Amino acid sequence: MAAKKKKIAPAYLFTLTAIMMLTFFNPGCQHTREGAFYEKKMTAPIEKIVLLGFKPAMPQGRSPAMVRSPLSGAVFMAESVPRDVAARMTENLFERILGYGDYDVIGPSQAKGVFENLVSLYSGVSDRKIFGEIGAAFAADAVLVGFIYRWQEREGKNYSVRRPASVAFDLYLLEPKDGAVLWGAKFEKTQQSLSENIFDFSTFLKGKGKWMTAAGLADLGLNEMLNESPLKKKVRSNN
Repeated sequence: MAAKKKKIAPAYLFTLTAIMMLTFFNPGCQHTREGAFYEKKMTAPIEKIVLLGFKPAMPQGRSPAMVRSPLSGAVFMAESVPRDVAARMTENLFERILGYGDYDVIGPSQAKGVFENLVSLYSGVSDRKIFGEIGAAFAADAVLVGFIYRWQEREGKNYSVRRPASVAFDLYLLEPKDGAVLWGAKFEKTQQSLSENIFDFSTFLKGKGKWMTAAGLADLGLNEMLNESPLKKKVRSNN
């Protein structure tokens, strides 16, 4: 008697098809995360960093609008971002940089007073000038700062949403005094279902098949940024 053929579950077939498509085709970017942005090459090793962290790009109470990055000129669809969101992202960034264990880091709380004094002293001066002066005040080799343009929480639950999470932010490593960009990157993403974008399979896997929160998406983006940054590369080269 001939053996019965086993039936393959439709879900398994769908997943296998997705993997094959990712293998044989070059999907390009799953989200907006352009290559690193530089203005000036690093001529000396970075040992001491002033970490200013993330700042909301748009003040509270403003209507959504297109906003240009004050450091790279990149354009984002932005909206008001709560300060506590920027604070949590800054803490996340701070812990990651401290975790490298290879830098002398001036944290946001230490830099806050100097930042406020410089803002009052240099009224009307560009952000770039202020950030550079902060680095010079601490005799640092670089300043690490970023802007959050959008932070939309998902509306719904893990496996069913009315609106997916969406985030947009950038991060820059600046040279003190002149504020030149030594390295910069941006991350802008709205999660999509596999039926909408089959090439977003990596996000599907990292989210374990769930609709991610804004914090989850942001963590994914920050991971990618720092893994490709000169800060992480330096740590790797020392191991």
